[in-house]
Amino acid sequence: MTNNFYKYLDYYIPNPKCELNYSKDYELLIATVLSAQCTDKRVNEVTKTLFKYSLKEISQMDIKQIETIIKSCGSYSKKAVYIQKIATILLNEYDGKVPNSREVLESFPGVGPKTCSVVLKNIYNEPAIPVDTHVQRVTMRLGIAPAESSPQKIEAILKEEIPINKWNRVSEQILLFGRYYCTAINPKCDNCLFKDII
Repeated sequence: MTNNFYKYLDYYIPNPKCELNYSKDYELLIATVLSAQCTDKRVNEVTKTLFKYSLKEISQMDIKQIETIIKSCGSYSKKAVYIQKIATILLNEYDGKVPNSREVLESFPGVGPKTCSVVLKNIYNEPAIPVDTHVQRVTMRLGIAPAESSPQKIEAILKEEIPINKWNRVSEQILLFGRYYCTAINPKCDNCLFKDII
């Protein structure tokens, strides 16, 4: 990556941070599971209610009650099951703490590589590059990754191109740049600084 690439990201997204609301490590894990095919804004609305309950209460809650709370997030039946199972596993096996282990986290229901990366980088500051639809779109538009690249391919390319000490900051910047500037519909291309390096 050129120095301009990082400079432009700093210009557009000077203070990158995860936009999911959470105050406990397990809350970020649950919120990230909910965010699949759903906006962070919607997830934050849902978790205002869900996170009034403790992890133990969530593990014991009637599944229909969880579904009702998270219904607007989409795929709510599956996600309700995932959330309850995750709460139960955390309580029974990890004293309610999210483990700092990719292997363990990816064994949890509803937790894939992207969710795992989001959690590890935000809770434990582990170097990671989560690839969501925003990161996918931006990297392909800027020619960093070939068209139709899979998330796995894009992750590998970015890890090769970006120094490991920049992974967490830059991946969040790319995501937020895609969310607010390089949008799926009506992207702000006219005055985009990145036109210099495409």
